[in-house]
Amino acid sequence: MDNKEVKSAIEKIVVPKEKVFGAIDKGLKMSGQGRKIKKKKVLAGSSAAAALLGITIASGFVNPTMNKVLANTPLIGGIFQEFNDSMGVELANQDAVTELNQSLTKNGVTVKLTSAYFDGNVISITGFVDEEVEKGHNEKGEVSFDMNFEHNKGDNDPWLNGKSTDIRKVKGGYNFQWKMEYPYKSFKKNSTLPITIHNINGIKGEWNFDIPIQQEKNSTLVIDQEQGYPDDEVKIRIKEVLTARASSSLIYETVEKYKDDEIYILKAIDNKGKVYRFGNGTSLEEAALEDGYHSTARTKMTKLNSNTTSLTFYPQLSVADPKVQQLLDKKSFTLKSKRLNLGLQVNDITKKGSKLVIDYQFTGLSKELSKHQLDLFENNLKYESLLVDKEYIGEIDPENPVPPKNHSIRMNKVKTIDKKTAHFQSTFDLNGEEKIMNFKLENTILQFNFSNFIPAKELQPFTVVLPVGNE
Repeated sequence: MDNKEVKSAIEKIVVPKEKVFGAIDKGLKMSGQGRKIKKKKVLAGSSAAAALLGITIASGFVNPTMNKVLANTPLIGGIFQEFNDSMGVELANQDAVTELNQSLTKNGVTVKLTSAYFDGNVISITGFVDEEVEKGHNEKGEVSFDMNFEHNKGDNDPWLNGKSTDIRKVKGGYNFQWKMEYPYKSFKKNSTLPITIHNINGIKGEWNFDIPIQQEKNSTLVIDQEQGYPDDEVKIRIKEVLTARASSSLIYETVEKYKDDEIYILKAIDNKGKVYRFGNGTSLEEAALEDGYHSTARTKMTKLNSNTTSLTFYPQLSVADPKVQQLLDKKSFTLKSKRLNLGLQVNDITKKGSKLVIDYQFTGLSKELSKHQLDLFENNLKYESLLVDKEYIGEIDPENPVPPKNHSIRMNKVKTIDKKTAHFQSTFDLNGEEKIMNFKLENTILQFNFSNFIPAKELQPFTVVLPVGNE
């Protein structure tokens, strides 16, 4: 049997991947070589390696030498399994993960980047930071990176939107994985992503890397079907499904009458019953037109089956209610939601030394609060009331509503007086960390946001037929 025939035979064997990768990962950790990657393209032949291990286990033939070789083989798939990244494991199996061997030491802390992949809408970078990072400000076991991409600065960096970091303690330091959603409308087949780490756990760098990112061209399925919801004054148009090696991405447009309303797609189910899940999404375009506010987004979804002929989408609507406010020059008043059938009846306002107590009841609730709902209410009430000096209320930017420092108080302690009547008291500490300089009731505004007190509305599911052979 030649090599080709051996490979063909191996590929036909059904392998228990989870158990196999678990064994490989365990071996890598025990050997301490899980971070050492030598191949240009990592995990070349990893399927074959897994299959060989499967043969060894299935046959009952335990060869210590073979097991030692497998345990010492630098397989990047073990790293992705460590982070429960099934996409990374699948891409590693397809030899679609690029090995990195970039290492920098600054102020005694070494950072090494070990792999990168770009699939559909998702970019992943894995790496290792040594235990010198524990000399920083964070608690032991915690690692935080202050970083930017493409020479952007601060929060004005599109790569930081939706970025997640996963950390695992390993011998001599920490393995980490960054995951980002590709922030631009059009893809580049091959490009370089500059990364600047400004500090880690408060230890200043800078650590600078240039990371190659590449993916093969996505296949595109053009759908372009619209569903309207006249009662809610919103529409949703399913535009395209892009499919890469291990994932798909959905591009869809929403139109809302109210600017801050948002439509989310919870899931989709195909004609075979397979359920597709979606990520948070990347905003591609926004525009205010005559018929409403248009938003186009691209979001990660479960890889689309090639034989799927239709998809049923399950959207939901999150309603944004404009904030309401009242000057505290009265002991009692009513705040009413502008779009929701909710109200806040303020019964009494009392200043006791450095404490301000507001007694109030919710109105318009459809039924008695369950314990779970009561817990949510109490939690939200801590954050959705805002006391603001009336002279500074105009300084709050609607697009970035940061309360003015030393002229506003948000945090308050909530006490439930009677859950059956939704009767609560909020106590604000006037001498706390948040404060209003020269506080006077008659100069203070209570601002309240009803939007976070109702669940999102599930919209009627709708089905789109997928074009055949339209790639």
